[in-house]
Amino acid sequence: MSDELVAPRLLYSAVDVADRTAADSFIHEVYRHWGGIDILVNNAGVARDGVLGLTSADDVDTVIDLNLKGSIFVTKATIRKMLAAGTRGRIVNVSSVVGIAGYQGLAVYSATKAGLDGMTRSLSRELGPRGITVNSVAPGYLTTELSHGLTPNQLDQICRRTPLGRLGSPSDVSKAVQFLASDSAAFITGHVLVVDGGLTA
Repeated sequence: MSDELVAPRLLYSAVDVADRTAADSFIHEVYRHWGGIDILVNNAGVARDGVLGLTSADDVDTVIDLNLKGSIFVTKATIRKMLAAGTRGRIVNVSSVVGIAGYQGLAVYSATKAGLDGMTRSLSRELGPRGITVNSVAPGYLTTELSHGLTPNQLDQICRRTPLGRLGSPSDVSKAVQFLASDSAAFITGHVLVVDGGLTA
């Protein structure tokens, strides 16, 4: 992947963020390589569909470990670097409208995404006095691999319930993340920016 992009400007590593030691080591390596960290985007995530009563303990652990604990571990390691360096940085957590509105069969996933939004609000108060902003982007249904498993009828229902009449694209979300990480959002913190075409309006 590194070779496909601008190699001198990219450090690429595959990291299990649910592993606290691996997360700490990765953030240390990023800091060593670049000499600082200005922006963190927590975007790692996994879902395990199924009603809660039939969900295995292993699946519960997997979703919570990656979606919530992984983000906590990476964020903790990052803010320690930011605070030590006096960096007025940006943290953006990618959550989900499922964490706001809920969805049948995604109780554990919903809990982790709601947890990310809670962390966003709390950390905005902790880190605001140090000039670090913390926000969330909550995407709705997107044209990604996760939506490929939906039936044509399900997709039609989602589009009909969405005021803008379509699924979002990954670029709709990346532009929101880019905005919150930019100087244009310097006075925004503790906010959950919903990008769902009006689905939860």
